[in-house]
Amino acid sequence: MPLLFAPMRMLKTFFVHILLALTAIGMIFPLLWMLLVSLHISPESYDSFGALLAAPYSLSNYADALQSDDFGRYFINSIIVGIIVTTGNVVFCLMTGYALARRSFFGKRIVFASVLGVLMLPQQMLMIPLYRIMTQLGWIDTWYALIIPWLVTPFGVFLTRQYIMNLPTDIEDAARIDGAGEWRILFRIIAPLCRPILTVLAIYTFLMNWNSFLYPFLFTNDAQYRTLPVGLAFYIGKQSIDWGHLMAGAGISALPVLLLFAIFHKRVIEGLTAGALKE
Repeated sequence: MPLLFAPMRMLKTFFVHILLALTAIGMIFPLLWMLLVSLHISPESYDSFGALLAAPYSLSNYADALQSDDFGRYFINSIIVGIIVTTGNVVFCLMTGYALARRSFFGKRIVFASVLGVLMLPQQMLMIPLYRIMTQLGWIDTWYALIIPWLVTPFGVFLTRQYIMNLPTDIEDAARIDGAGEWRILFRIIAPLCRPILTVLAIYTFLMNWNSFLYPFLFTNDAQYRTLPVGLAFYIGKQSIDWGHLMAGAGISALPVLLLFAIFHKRVIEGLTAGALKE
């Protein structure tokens, strides 16, 4: 009987590999297309993919983007906002998730229900309330509007809370018997145990803020505070689109994301699969 099922198993494996290969091609092709367009001075002048592929290549679009003073400012702004917001999410979401998972206080269920409620709301529904708050506080065209509203996210709170709830309490109880306070337990015991999920949260938060366009566009009018996605949008004019420089800028902006995932991809997989198997 096993011999009869062997060809079926091989056929199933073959089709699975074909499906994975097609999926990989579908995901990689847009990146290759972006790279190809960015390497031509006037890509819109070519009427077919073959003509674009056979045309001479040039790095002038990348040189123009890197030599642009505004592009450098946008890039640095995105780095600053991404690092501060990511750090804030790791610290504050860990603290909030620990409180919701381990502490008992009045209104705990209401707080957690509100976190889930905000998590289920589309981001577009928060545009007008947030814009009114930023205007009343005088935070338009300031770093505060780009950083403070995003230092704690409902997704990060939910993620850390669910992870901490699955951790054993024996170590915490032993630390309390030895006289450790809640802050020491949180940062010396819980935080190291949460390292896989905190890594996932940090990478996710950085990527979301790095690619964020809507709120930085709403909250900034001065070029001094614009982030990279907002700056790239200015390559799109009312009559035409500067595809070469736009794709070059997008290629440069994608490098930190690709490097980040290349360095921490094992941690990301470890964090996503943590707790999936139970003994």
